[in-house]
Amino acid sequence: MANTFSQIYIQTVFAVSGRLSLITSDFKEELHKYITGIVTKQGQKLIRINGMSDHLHILIGLKPLRLSPILFETLSLTRQNGSTRTN
Repeated sequence: MANTFSQIYIQTVFAVSGRLSLITSDFKEELHKYITGIVTKQGQKLIRINGMSDHLHILIGLKPLRLSPILFETLSLTRQNGSTRTN
């Protein structure tokens, strides 16, 4: 089917453990850039990222041929490690 187009949109919410207000305004931009990098390196398109001090909403445009569990596993492992800084 040469003229077929597919696009999948996924919205996910990541909450801070215990819903503590740990995402401060000075850290928010750095966190958004870091998550954008993860999504981009997985070959996906970040449509929108936003949130509050205790959670983030992420809207991702997934390519249908890509496995989305790999992307979300990478995001979850980063969160579990508690590190968003790269050296």
